[in-house]
Amino acid sequence: MSFAVCSNTQVGKSRRRRDVRLRERAWTSYGQAMDKLKMHSPDLSQENIAKIRDLFPGCVTEVCDKDGAVRLAVDFDQLRQELSDHIVEGPQERYRLDWPGKREALTLANAPIAKTLRPCREQSVDFDTTQNLFIEGDNLDALKLLQENYLGKVKMIYIDPPYNTGNDFVYEDDFAESSAAFLERSNQRDDEGNRLVANTSANGRFHSDWLSMIYARLRLAKSLLTSDGAVFISIDDHEAGALIKIGREVFGDENFVAQLAVQLNPRGRHLDRFIANTHESVVIFVRDRLNSNCIGGLEKDGRMADEYNCSDSDGPFRLLGLRNRNQSFNPITRPNLYYPLYVSPKDSTVSLNKDEVFTDEVWPDTPDGTKTCWTWGKEKVAKEGDLLVAEKSKGEWRVFRKDYLNKDGNVAKTMAKSLWIDQDITNDYGRAAVKELFGKAVMEFPKSPALLDRLIEIGSNNGDVVLDFFAGSSSTAHALLALNASKGLNRKFIMVQLPEATADGSIARNEGYETIADLSKERIRRSGKKILEGECHPDWNRDVGFRVLKVDTSNMKGVYYRPDELKQSDLPGMVDNVKQDRTAEDLLFQVLVDWGVDLTLPIRRETVQGKIVFFVDDNALVACFDHGVTEGLGRNLAGHKPLRVVFRDNGFVSDAEKINVEQIFRQLSPTTEVKSI
Repeated sequence: MSFAVCSNTQVGKSRRRRDVRLRERAWTSYGQAMDKLKMHSPDLSQENIAKIRDLFPGCVTEVCDKDGAVRLAVDFDQLRQELSDHIVEGPQERYRLDWPGKREALTLANAPIAKTLRPCREQSVDFDTTQNLFIEGDNLDALKLLQENYLGKVKMIYIDPPYNTGNDFVYEDDFAESSAAFLERSNQRDDEGNRLVANTSANGRFHSDWLSMIYARLRLAKSLLTSDGAVFISIDDHEAGALIKIGREVFGDENFVAQLAVQLNPRGRHLDRFIANTHESVVIFVRDRLNSNCIGGLEKDGRMADEYNCSDSDGPFRLLGLRNRNQSFNPITRPNLYYPLYVSPKDSTVSLNKDEVFTDEVWPDTPDGTKTCWTWGKEKVAKEGDLLVAEKSKGEWRVFRKDYLNKDGNVAKTMAKSLWIDQDITNDYGRAAVKELFGKAVMEFPKSPALLDRLIEIGSNNGDVVLDFFAGSSSTAHALLALNASKGLNRKFIMVQLPEATADGSIARNEGYETIADLSKERIRRSGKKILEGECHPDWNRDVGFRVLKVDTSNMKGVYYRPDELKQSDLPGMVDNVKQDRTAEDLLFQVLVDWGVDLTLPIRRETVQGKIVFFVDDNALVACFDHGVTEGLGRNLAGHKPLRVVFRDNGFVSDAEKINVEQIFRQLSPTTEVKSI
């Protein structure tokens, strides 16, 4: 099936769009009571296409017209085939997902941007020491800016993107613009600061806007994953099918793992027609399915206490039948798993060998005589036979294996199931978790931390980086910090959230949170404080901080990127190529981004010979952006033998001093990479 939709085009100026939105809202309530007059003659072609769609749904698709507007259209080749009793000649068939705007989305994903990440100490927690990041800005920009720093370093990605239901939003990406606009724009906003557009039913609830949005971002996200990395995506039924098709294309068909059914509303949504929907999906893809470390198991915990209703000196256990219940596994297909075991009638223990103690022979056959096989081979029985026990029922022995809740002092794990119906993963618990922190339900549908806890558990390990680039209220960060504290682990997070305005009149706005990003950061602060006040594992590093970085335009003036556009009259203002409102720390982080240095490394700020010098992770990077740099300062810094050193291009006392500083590093620290901005 071919999906055909293109991204929204910019129509008119922002003020006109705002007026249209206001008129639409004003008419909404009135239109519910009275149908509006069309005030134009019928569009017969679209009505005819609608009739064709009723008869042949697969023959109608969505296309862009010459003005870029999305409309319904007939796939005449497919219609001819539907009406023919033989194969009709036409375009070569191929298995693919296609839609108008796909090539533009790919171009958008690959296009470079002249942007940077600016540090914001006042909104951060433990800025100088934390290993966690909160990036505020468009996640497409953020993913591009992270390509060098986190290439192949993220073990797990979880996202809860817009669902394209007509009530949420799709990111309005620009596919084409002038070079000046491309380099100068900050967040692609209108004069009101709006960065999102609703993909409402009024514009057809078209697929392509959503497909283009998610496609570009998943392509960028893939490159950040480790070789054993995994991606978890929450989605509802509107776009689940399309999402899986896109994921198969981006990650590879063989790297699709599962579509979990997660019950978030046991009562069902009362607005649904025909079927009360109680669940959403979590779609899972991995970077390389051949890597056995992609997906882990869930710890067996107190929730399974009813199952583990037996116990011995080694602790609680449950009994699992050793006979394979799948009858396709039998003496013919698995001859090495079909053999007799012997039971001691005295104590019900089991052995591979028959003797005076183990006298009763048992085969893996069903009560009606159907031959199956054991789940263990002889070597495993010989090695772990002490876990086997037999029970007699209706005169026949049945062999079981002990499955302990805890094994060798460690909590054992079990494979996650595809259906999740635990009570604490529902949206009710998500709202309760937020209300507990804020005193009010400042978010309507936050995911439960318990749900994220389990996803993080199966998707990552101790010390791994977890990325959520649709952070929302940062349920992922909340869950990760709580999991670290309880288990003594040190996973790290990267949250990315657009500063999307909270709704007028909402509880969040009334509580003083102007944007979702503001609310998200505050949740991490409050959850971290609450976790520290509770009981924490002694091995935990107690890192509940996060370093706030904001996506912004480059720190460099436009001439830095477009020297061919420089005029002689511009020269007096171009003595310094750094924008006037940028700080030395702003420049430092642009260097970290450009050089691909870890953005969470500790930063030390010192005054050396009267100049401010930054030491990143001691000698990973040394930077000085002050003016008046001399040969003496260069000699001092070369003594630290840093891996990299950077100066402001016009920061030296003279061109001669600049050359001398380079020569000093070549002599005293020849392995140091020396650069200027």
